[in-house]
Amino acid sequence: MSLRTLSARVGRDRGYLSKVERGLKGASESTLRDIADALHVPVAAINREEQP
Repeated sequence: MSLRTLSARVGRDRGYLSKVERGLKGASESTLRDIADALHVPVAAINREEQP
């Protein structure tokens, strides 16, 4: 999925999502949930802090 599509689905700015993706910005639990829902994956799959 493109960042443009994800941005539209999540309702967040592409620049912000790009920074979250690169680890330059943190995301709230709500935003992580929205991203995970848009990608059809569990939050744990995108949350680096929870991965071993």
